[in-house]
Amino acid sequence: MRSLRFVDVCAGAGGLALGLEQAGFEPTLLLDNKAVACETLRLNRPKWNVLETDLRDFDPIEHPESYDVDLLSAGLPRVRSAATYKRADSDKERELLRATVYLVHAVQPRALVIENVPGLVDHPDFEDVRGFIRSELEHLGYRFCWFVLNAADFGVPQDRKQGVLVALKSRCFDAFRPPVPTAHEHMTVGQALRDSMASRGWTGADVWAAQATVVAPTLVGGSDNRGGADLGPTGTKKAWARMGVNAGSLGDDTPGPDFVWEPSLGPAGMVKITNMQAAMLQAFPAEWRFAGGKTLRYRQIGHASPPPVGEALGRAIARAIRS
Repeated sequence: MRSLRFVDVCAGAGGLALGLEQAGFEPTLLLDNKAVACETLRLNRPKWNVLETDLRDFDPIEHPESYDVDLLSAGLPRVRSAATYKRADSDKERELLRATVYLVHAVQPRALVIENVPGLVDHPDFEDVRGFIRSELEHLGYRFCWFVLNAADFGVPQDRKQGVLVALKSRCFDAFRPPVPTAHEHMTVGQALRDSMASRGWTGADVWAAQATVVAPTLVGGSDNRGGADLGPTGTKKAWARMGVNAGSLGDDTPGPDFVWEPSLGPAGMVKITNMQAAMLQAFPAEWRFAGGKTLRYRQIGHASPPPVGEALGRAIARAIRS
């Protein structure tokens, strides 16, 4: 059985591409406009064909490997509501979404998957976006469906809801079924990070893990125009604080043997999450490396699509294509 081939746009740190690889797909081309993301992809998969370019400038005629592929995948920057995107300099996300759909015209993949905000699936603020996509895909002979997946249902220790569009050529569409959850119980933060927290001899790791009994809040990579990395907005930081985690910044290392965990003292008595642990909360494999400094690494991790979700989508799409 031949490997299915795909092109991945706005590939970022490779979470979606890695999941698709685990589902049996082979990339012919991955592109992203950030040098550090492209470096991450090359660090981990030197044989992958990685192109540093803006999707809006990409011309498939210059890259024939993008033609005759089974899948076009896109983990796009999060689109904004109509009220927001009309502000100055805030339409880039919608331009990238439109560029992805226009690329379907050129490369004619057998399937398309776009991963984005849950609201894109059915919120009234995005009706214009869905209308544009519907018109273009129906014109090209695709049928499609929208649905929401939660990464926690696929073994990822994080409450991360993702809006997904899957489109297939009409002859394949009836065989497609959205992925069903693979995790019977959600993995908690304590279960996911206990061994990591204890790795430098911290004797309080078991006590900390025993009370971190929920999945992590959604990791947020933040804006390229913003300062250092933290774990999200105020509500998210409060959720972390209830687990005894200082979410105001990232840690440089896990706790040492002398660390005293005393959340009643405030942030100084709480543990911090490291980049390595953030990657674990996104379910990246331990050997996956991230290029760049501390903040750039976290942004890549926070913006990524968890690989297990990509794998579940890839397997569902592969079944439909091969049917």
